[in-house]
Amino acid sequence: MSLKIFITENFTRKSQLMSDKEYQNLNRKLDAGLQLAHQRMLEEKALHNETVVVSNAEGKIEYISAKEVLTLY
Repeated sequence: MSLKIFITENFTRKSQLMSDKEYQNLNRKLDAGLQLAHQRMLEEKALHNETVVVSNAEGKIEYISAKEVLTLY
């Protein structure tokens, strides 16, 4: 079983595993952790003058400087 499947299975059974308050708290912690990881990744790429791949409004792939992305945040 992959990690993704394990997490999905556990979240779909949340009512059996944790209260709504605990579930919301876990979601907040996961969101905060993902945002921090994203920020750190952008900072590391900017330090090395690297680009990141993003999707524009039309869904087309673009390569943008990590420094530019950081200025947009």
